[in-house]
Amino acid sequence: MDVFEALYTTRAMRRVKPDPIPGDVQERILDAAVRGPSGGNTQNWRFLLLDDPAVKAELGPLYRAALGVLFETHYKPMREKGDAQAQSVLKSAKHLADNFEAYPLMLFAFTRNDPSGGSIFPSVWSAQLAARAFGVGSALTTVLGLFHGAEAMRILGVPEGKGWEMACTVTFGYPTGRWGVAPRRPVHEVSYRNRWGDPVGFEIPEPLWTYDDGGS
Repeated sequence: MDVFEALYTTRAMRRVKPDPIPGDVQERILDAAVRGPSGGNTQNWRFLLLDDPAVKAELGPLYRAALGVLFETHYKPMREKGDAQAQSVLKSAKHLADNFEAYPLMLFAFTRNDPSGGSIFPSVWSAQLAARAFGVGSALTTVLGLFHGAEAMRILGVPEGKGWEMACTVTFGYPTGRWGVAPRRPVHEVSYRNRWGDPVGFEIPEPLWTYDDGGS
């Protein structure tokens, strides 16, 4: 797969099939993840794959409770705004929560002494790009760690008192829909050069890479 196809089409895919992810694909996903850049090359992170229905059943209620808190706080203005784009975002987030136990594979990423996430998130993104190369969709969420991290880590057997923190959860699955380039605000609306507010020096009204799925 062309690198730009991976970069432009690896967007959050929350609607997926329950089909299991083959072991060799899981191997490639994690092997790509550990190759990501790490501050000082310390690799002071851990990854945990989850496909056990019993464990997912324990975590599901915690995730839904966490999202409920988010809906009443950070997402509350979006809920009250009522425009189509905001409602689409909220509907997609709720879909993940409502179907948490149905995702065939999850990746939990843990950090130690890395409050910025500067080392863990490049590795997680590498995992998501590797999944995309095999036609596997992914979606990253931090809500579980933010609101119920301690309980979730106890369920997952993470050692206590060792400084580990849950950075994020990534769901994986074969998408029910098509891949494509997600709509985003263009570069020149969100980028500056040299000083805040100064034009970046070019405009890109449409994506520089376009996706052709062949009509399939």
